[in-house]
Amino acid sequence: MSNSDKAIRTTYFSILTNFILALIKWLAGFFGNSYALIADAIESTADIFSSFLVLLGLKYSKRPADETHPYGHGRIEPLITFIVVIFLVLSAFVIAKESIDNIQTPHDLPQAWTLFVLGGIILWKEISFRIIIKRSKALNSTSLKADAWHHRSDAITSVAAFIGISIALFGGKGYESADDWAALLASGLIIYNCYGIFRPALAEIMDENRYEELEETVRLQSQQVAGVLLIEKCYIRKIGMVFQIDLHAVVDPNLSVREGHEIAHNLKDYLMDNVANIGNVFVHIEPFDETTRCC
Repeated sequence: MSNSDKAIRTTYFSILTNFILALIKWLAGFFGNSYALIADAIESTADIFSSFLVLLGLKYSKRPADETHPYGHGRIEPLITFIVVIFLVLSAFVIAKESIDNIQTPHDLPQAWTLFVLGGIILWKEISFRIIIKRSKALNSTSLKADAWHHRSDAITSVAAFIGISIALFGGKGYESADDWAALLASGLIIYNCYGIFRPALAEIMDENRYEELEETVRLQSQQVAGVLLIEKCYIRKIGMVFQIDLHAVVDPNLSVREGHEIAHNLKDYLMDNVANIGNVFVHIEPFDETTRCC
């Protein structure tokens, strides 16, 4: 199974989880008289749509390279991540608005049993986050990482709701709006987490050099190829779930063009076979002289 297929399977898991938990939250919030749970349900509902976007993006990124997209379609991943972040921000503002409205509106205390519902939701959301974030790292998927953080932000709002309902129940009359204040706090935490999702996707779009560990691996592995004296330049960009490598390989200046060409092909094949998640390697051959150095 390819990395794309694994990511798509993970997204189906995410969609199913969000749907079930959103339904539970809506019902528990309505019948349990908890506005914090309803706010939580709003975010989970938004998560369903964002997970569908991630799914569509992953399926699109599977398309092979063509005439108009010689590097493939992987750039759709950070673009989908931007949209997912927008969903998160919008859901945070909706939660904040609903919370402020509810703070100003007198209402009854939430039901005590909603705490048990929230406890189960928090546990499941954290488990979901850990499953998906682990898979996103293994597959180098930016959009899957964003989807994972949707689960973490959902867990955060649930924790805030749990604390708010607990305060309301413990404090009794006069503390009815505690869960609304908790939901308002959670909306701020969601906005804060959005930056952590947005920044790596922006770096990917801008081809920032953020892969020092991979660069070191490529340089070391390149030394294993016969004829490669050193690597002068190594540029890495991430496209989808794979990396594109641009190398300047230094070789003996007395080699023929054909010999240099063979070394370039050997280097590309060796790196593709021995370094994980490389989509392609472009090798430029440089002749060695006394001024040549690794940079």
